[in-house]
Formats: sequence, C-alpha cells, structure tokens
Amino acid sequence: IYSCCYLNRRLNQLSNHDPLWKSHCKKYWLISEEEKRRRNQSWKSIFISTYGDLGRYIHCYATLKKAWDDLVKYLGQWCPRMISSLKESVQEEDLDAVEAQIRCKLPDDYRCSFRIHNGQKLVVPGLMGSMALSNHYRSEDLLDIDTAAGGFQQRLGLKQCLPLTFCIHTGLSQYMALESVEGRNKCEIFYQCQDQMARNPSAIVMFITGTSYLEWFTSYVDKVVTGGYPIIRDQVFRYVHDKNCVATTEDITVSVSTSFLPELSSVHPPHYFFTYRIRIEMSKDALPEKTCQLDSRYWRITNAKGDVEEVQGPGVFPIISPGRVYEYTSCTTFDTTSGYMEGYYTFHCLYYEDRFFNVKIPKFHMVCPKFKMSTA
Repeated sequence: IYSCCYLNRRLNQLSNHDPLWKSHCKKYWLISEEEKRRRNQSWKSIFISTYGDLGRYIHCYATLKKAWDDLVKYLGQWCPRMISSLKESVQEEDLDAVEAQIRCKLPDDYRCSFRIHNGQKLVVPGLMGSMALSNHYRSEDLLDIDTAAGGFQQRLGLKQCLPLTFCIHTGLSQYMALESVEGRNKCEIFYQCQDQMARNPSAIVMFITGTSYLEWFTSYVDKVVTGGYPIIRDQVFRYVHDKNCVATTEDITVSVSTSFLPELSSVHPPHYFFTYRIRIEMSKDALPEKTCQLDSRYWRITNAKGDVEEVQGPGVFPIISPGRVYEYTSCTTFDTTSGYMEGYYTFHCLYYEDRFFNVKIPKFHMVCPKFKMSTA
C-alpha cells in the first residue's frame, strides 16, 4: 500500500511538471513562447484546452499547421495579394453540419485544414496554382467548406466525390473520394475527364494527384516554398523543373520545366497534352561581343513507342546579351503516356554576323500522372 501511495504521489507530481507539457504543446499544437505569454496560462492548461478543441486531429494538426504557416509566410513575400483571399478558420459544429448536409463523413486531415484556414474566396489567382498558354488559362482556388459541400457529387461516375479546388475560367476541379466506390480508393484525389469514346456519359478517366488530403496539400506547399514552382506575375505556376535538365553551351545555359494539362488531355482517344517552359540565359561574365540572336531551332520529339518526329525552322527571335534571361512557353502532345524532347537552337553573333553556332537544348521527359477508369 505504501509503495502504491508513493507511486501515485510521484505520478501526480509528474503530471504537473510544466516542462513536460511544454514539449507536448510545441510538438502537437506548435504553441510558441509568445502565444503562451499572451494566454497567461500554464503549459498544462494550454495543452488540455487545445486538446479539448482539436484533440481528434492530434496526429495531423502540427503537420498541416506548419504547412499553412510556411505557405502564408512565403506568399506574403512573393504573392501578397493572395493572402487577402484566405478565409478564417471554422469550428467543429460547422464541419459537423456539412457532414449532416452531405450525409458523408469528411476525412480528419481535411477537417483539420479548415480549422486552420477555411480555403479561400473565389478569386484569381488561385492558391493551388496557375497555368497559362496563348489561348488557355487555368488558376485553381482552394474551396471553402460550404462551396465544396455545394459541389458534392452523387451522380454516376463521381458518386460521393467532393471538389477540393475550382477554376473559374475552365470549370476544372480536383475531387476527393469520400468513399471507396466506382473504382476509387477512399481519400484519393484526382482530376476527372470524359471518356470521349464511351457511350455512357458517366464513364470518366481519373488522373490521380494525391492519396490523401494531408499528402496532397503538404507536397504542394513543399513545392511552392522550396521554389520548385516558379512565381510569375504574382502567382504560382505549376511547372516542374528537373535539376538535371540543364545544358550549357559556351556562355549560354538552357533549362526546361514541364507540366501536364489534364483539362486538355484524353485517354480515349489517346491525347496527352504537355506544356514546357524554356529559360535561356547568357552568363553575366560573358564579353559584350558575345551578344547574339536566335535564328532557328531543331526539335527531336520521341514518344514512348520510339516514334520520332523532327521539327526544324524559325521560331522565337530574342537577342541574348550578358546577364540577360529570356523565357517562353510552348506545348506538345503525345499519343502515348510519356515522351521526351531534345534539340538545339541556332544563334548568330551580332558583332560577327557571319558566325553561327548551335546551343544544346537538354533532353526533357514528360510523363502523364497515374490514371484509372471509373467502374460506374
């Protein structure tokens, strides 16, 4: 009996040892010293009160909170007008009401994100990235919970799917499956496109973009805040750059980034649409007489079956001088799920007009994301 009493007394002392609660507050709720001073409570009290509100999210809250904080900090520096489109968090009862409305449970990681920020207003540019070609523009907003619930699907092909994003210009959304039906896995995230060769209008193709909300959102944020996606005209563009996809010829460096466009692609018939962004830069240390102008380009385009197409002729005509960067975008399509391009640019010197030289374009691969057919 004496030993049990001693043990309980020690456990009681331990449970009131504030430094232990401090480590839990920092680990699970990301509570800072400044916030602790502002709340004027013990670490134990802060942990207990926070757990009472957010306890069901203890396994994912810190990860999502850090992702949101990193994204907001980065956008505040590079895309400040996006910050004003973010909505304040919602409460548990708001999320419970949505579940009652759609008669389906929301994943905890998805609910947790709304406890931090309730998506954004329907504005341009969208938080989830943009893409622009000469006659095509896409910018995806992260939907607030009420707008997402209004788009909840029960029709064949998209049964029990909830939209996460929406593009005002194209009507494109990324959906999340709330149940494992019609060939989807629960929590899977995807773009949908029509199967153009099927007679049944509910036959769709799903280009998979994530396996859970947590993985989908945090991987996107990581790409943004580490500079994996370029910032162009105050918005995030979802071009992916392979660091090995760079080639230097004399003083000129060419690098390439690529992106797959599901809204312009089709599986039946096979038509996979890719856009690529070329960056041409002359070293700032180059001599002034190295200034040159692009005359023509040569492309060798190879699909996954080994079929080759060659394109040669005039293209863009920028003048490249020391320290100058020139960038442009173009596009290509494949009838296979992957392919690659390589080639060279032909320049002529402006100081020595009879001198021509070729600049290598590095080989860059384009690969369609994993996709599956709806079994509706």
